[in-house]
Amino acid sequence: MKAKNIVTIGGGTGSFTLLSGLKKYPVNISAIVSMADDGGSTGVLRDELGVLPPGDVRQCLVALSESSDTFRELMGYRFEKGGLRGHNFGNLLLSALEKISGSFSEGIQEAVKILNVKGEVIPVSEKDMRLCIELKNGKILEGEKELDHNEEIRQIGIEKVFLKRSVPASKKAISLIRKADFIIIGPGDLYGSLLHNFLVKDLSLAVRRSKAKVIFNCGLTNKKGQTENFSVDDYVLALEKYLGRGRIDFVTANCREPEEKLIRKYEKREGKNALVKFDKGKKRNYRIVCADLLQRNISPGTKGDPIGHSRSFIRHDGEKLAKLIMVLTELGEYENIIKDII
Repeated sequence: MKAKNIVTIGGGTGSFTLLSGLKKYPVNISAIVSMADDGGSTGVLRDELGVLPPGDVRQCLVALSESSDTFRELMGYRFEKGGLRGHNFGNLLLSALEKISGSFSEGIQEAVKILNVKGEVIPVSEKDMRLCIELKNGKILEGEKELDHNEEIRQIGIEKVFLKRSVPASKKAISLIRKADFIIIGPGDLYGSLLHNFLVKDLSLAVRRSKAKVIFNCGLTNKKGQTENFSVDDYVLALEKYLGRGRIDFVTANCREPEEKLIRKYEKREGKNALVKFDKGKKRNYRIVCADLLQRNISPGTKGDPIGHSRSFIRHDGEKLAKLIMVLTELGEYENIIKDII
């Protein structure tokens, strides 16, 4: 059988988790990656060197890499002291490759060879992509980094996000979407990893027009001031504003609750109703597939990570998620003979 063409859209830890699981299956993987990151090591390199943000791309390259464990660990190494404190080795490598090759995409292609990557990693755009955040009181904040560091967001809440300047999608990204059999969105933070990909208008239009089945991996938890009290349906509605109603075919949702101590810890930070839930009896124009998707062991984090405190500690298990997606790719082939799955 011909290998399926799977295109993922996202960024951050969610893309790393998904791709780490998917690469074990006989499919053609292409990862379209967010380019709005401007925090931590990525933000410093972006501002001081004028490069495109390497952080999310680095994570995807490492996830798909089939090189040695030591080399993959090296790509994630963060310096703890001196002038490079907080910087990630992989980010520095990608920025240097961009400077040497003359373009970010060509730099990525060199990294693909170095890391023995299975699949392709493509920036959603190769232009300067800057996220703006409008609060519910009308105030405008600039920079994706504000999502994790601005207390006003937690207190007032987000009304919408938009790009400071319109940017075109990567031609390669559009081409891959047109050839895709399945498009997989997420998992990841709605505002921090997902939506700004679809603020690139020609990308969202390409997904809307694509004949591929679309699978959305809904997040596990909500964030105070951003997705407070969101259900699975609220997340789908937010994406449908850009993709069109009915464009999402399947939604994966977690049905196993984390340990009570983890829930309490998360609710202390994000408020009540932090776990994303859904109404099983509601009629929808997409199918929700519910399974145990939780990672059992909490990630210890990376030493020297300046924004490590803001990262999630309730996460998807990459192998569980990839296995479920592979089942859905088969169901998608025979959609006309199956009933709703909940």
